[in-house]
Parts: sequence; C-alpha cells; structure tokens
Amino acid sequence: MQFLNDSSVPESVLRRDFLRTMAAASTAALAASAPRQLRGEVNLNAVHPRPTADACILIWMGGGMAAPDTFDPKHYEPFRVGLPVKDMLSTFPAIDTAVSGLKICEGLEQIASVMDRATLIRSAVQPDLGSILHSRHQYHWHTGYVPPQTVACPHIGSWMARILGSVNPVMPAFVNVGQRLEGVGESEELKAFTTAGFFGSEFGPMNLPFPEDAAQSVRPPGAMTSDRFSSRNKLFRRLVDQSPQREFMSDYQQESMLRSLDNAYRLLSSKDREAFDISLEPEESRKLYDNSRFGRGCLLARRLVEAGTRFVEVTTEYVPFLHWDTHANGHETLARMHSEMDQPIAQLIRDLELRGLLDRTLVVIASEFSRDALIEGVPGSNAADQATERVEAVSEMKHYGLHRHFTGGTNVVMFGGGMKRGFVYGRTADQRPLIAVENPVSIADLHATIMTAMGISPQAGFDIEGRPFYVTQDGKGQAVKELFA
Repeated sequence: MQFLNDSSVPESVLRRDFLRTMAAASTAALAASAPRQLRGEVNLNAVHPRPTADACILIWMGGGMAAPDTFDPKHYEPFRVGLPVKDMLSTFPAIDTAVSGLKICEGLEQIASVMDRATLIRSAVQPDLGSILHSRHQYHWHTGYVPPQTVACPHIGSWMARILGSVNPVMPAFVNVGQRLEGVGESEELKAFTTAGFFGSEFGPMNLPFPEDAAQSVRPPGAMTSDRFSSRNKLFRRLVDQSPQREFMSDYQQESMLRSLDNAYRLLSSKDREAFDISLEPEESRKLYDNSRFGRGCLLARRLVEAGTRFVEVTTEYVPFLHWDTHANGHETLARMHSEMDQPIAQLIRDLELRGLLDRTLVVIASEFSRDALIEGVPGSNAADQATERVEAVSEMKHYGLHRHFTGGTNVVMFGGGMKRGFVYGRTADQRPLIAVENPVSIADLHATIMTAMGISPQAGFDIEGRPFYVTQDGKGQAVKELFA
C-alpha cells in the first residue's frame, strides 16, 4: 500500500483501495462494552460466574497433535529398521519439566521450563462422529456442535465477542491469526466455523493469515485527509445499505454489517491500531518469537491482548497433509513442529507473566484429536483408516511416527486465567490403546471450563429461530472445577 502516498495515483485507484481496506477491516468485530443481559439472550436463570480471566488466547494445533509425542510421553522406542509398529507408542524420549515428576517430550525444553505455570489435561476425549475428518472435528471443537446443524453455529471466540465485547472498545473482540481461508485444502470447511454464525458479522473474526502483514490490514489510505477518510466511510455505508444484496439480508444482519463498518472505521482511525504492527516490537523481543509464521503470530497475540482484544486464536495453520497432519514422515515432521512451537509458546507465557497479564489471560493449547501408530479413532470404531500406508514393521524413516487419527485421549494445556499451576488432570493408559482412563473431559465440559473462566455461564443461550441455542451443546457442559486455583 506504499503507492497510496504517491500523489500521482488516480483518485479512482485511491477510492477502490479504500473500499478494499474498509471491507477487509470490517471483519474487525468489536462489541463495545456489551451489558450482561443482552437483547435476544434467553433467560434461562443462568447466572454468569465471576470471571477469573479477562482475555483468552487459543493456540490451535490444527491437524491432530499427537499426545504421545508432545505432552503425554509413553514408552519410547528409537528408530530402527524392523521395529514392530505395535511397539511404537512414543517416538521421542521424555524430558523433565519445572514440575517435579512431570515429563513431556524431547524437543519441548522451553515449554518444559514453564510447565510450573500450567494445568495439563491429559484426558480430553472426542467422539468419532461417524468419520474422523479434520474439518468435522475442527468444527466440533470450535463451535461445540457437530455438523451439520440447521443454523450457522458461532465460533467460541464469537460467543465471547457477543457476550463480553472487547476489553478495549476500539480493538476487535476476536482476531484469528495464521490461518488462510483461501487457496488451501478444505478452505470451505474452515470458513464454515471461522465465523460468528447467527450472531452477525460484527462478532466475527478479524482474519490475519500473515502476522507480519497485520499492520497493513488496519492502515487507512495514506493519501487521504481525515475528512476525506470520514466521507469515504459514509459513502461505503450508503453503498452497503443500498446494495442489491440487501433484500437477501435480515434487518438484524444488515444492522450488524453496518455496525461492523463503524467498528472498523473506529479502529482505522485510532492509535491503538499500532498493536497490529509487530515491527514496532523491540528487536531483542522480536527475535525471541521470529522463528516461524506461528512464532510471529504468538507475538501478535500478546500485543493484541495487551491492547484489549478479548479473544485471539493463533494457529500453526491447518493444511491437509502438512504440519500436524502427520500421515507420513511423522517423526521428522513432529521434530520440526516442536522447533516451531517451543520457543514462541514459552516466550508468550513469560512475556504475559512479566507484564502482569498471565493471571488474567487464559492461554489454551489444543488440537482436534491425537494420533496413534495403529488405531484409527478408538477401539471398536468403524472409521475408515486415514493412514497413507499400512505396515507391520518400520523399514524406513517415513514409517517412524504416529500416523492415524486417535480420539480416545488428547492433551489440552492451560496457562493462567485462574487455572492451577503445575497441575495434571486425568490420565491415559500406559499401553495401547492409549485411551483416557481417569477423569475424561468432553468438548462440552472443556468449553464450559473456558467460558466459566471468562465469566460466561455454560448454560447461557439465545433465541434462534424460535428455539434456544446454548453456549455449550444443549446447555449441558459442566466446568471442571478441579482445574481452577
């Protein structure tokens, strides 16, 4: 957008660029200081709890993060030709952490050093959903509902945007960092849950796939005066209001769209937009995060929460057969993922703590399911095997790793936000199948725990098309009280 400072650029180009800028920024869905009892909220006698967190950062390991090769190490067998696949539980040895007796996998040494600030859930579980597919499970995790549904389900971040708004009313309430929604496999499926659903566009995410470019998303056209910028905003509002698509939108959706434009204009006109510019971070601090796009996303998340954003999701990015989607070359891929996640996550926790923000910021590390070398789903599942190659024994390095989708026992790590420190909850079996054998935690109960920490009742709901729709599935989610300090 540097060309906008060139006075030789035609007026029509400036106008088109302004419209593009406003359209992109209109996804910055802030809900300023929403009251606790909202229009349309179903009165279920649900009392919102006292929050233990003001903001939430979801670190999303899209693709299926293998618990036995990250936070729940089992028996380790090093690579060797002829290794029986049935003996392959973990492909990384266990290392000590800052918590006596607690071990996680080699390659996560920096995270190990901050585990004394964490609650580790080792017994999260997911259903097979008939077929164990990333898109279905990611939809389920992010919305709490199994697709398909008769209504568009809001993302967990949109629930927070709708009920709580932003901490700072200028900042967007919900920002999604690191995930492209165009040009990648399963893009339409990803779009299906990366929305505010029936809440309307003002509560949807501001999508920033490349954190290093985030500042461009909130930069008004440089060649315009503030008066011209304001007049262009009014023109754009009028164009939206008079659009031929207007007849296909409900009054609520139309009003929501216009409010989102107002919110975007307010952000683009504010100095608070500097939070999006990670180049303003001191160089020595930036170097601690800048080992990958994911690392830069963690830095951006810290800056956004510091500036008053309510919910930020940072992802390693889900792309089929890449990153955590380890259908082949599992061990080598996991070694790379360890190196990309270890330093940035640990530094995020240290930085939040240093700034006095960790106690009131809930950081959650999660994935749609775990992985196993042999079993697809859970024992007895009829799910189709997703492994690209079936072998009985390891004959080359590409066979060494955990390649199959496993829903019987998954890890979730929580830092800050009122959770206990240095605490482990639940347990999986030490021998295959590595299912949760102690204190299983469903997605509904996990969401209830997160929402309770944020001061939202798990039984809260809204009237949608004449029936109640709840923040946890059917309003049945129960917070795991043992996790709270």
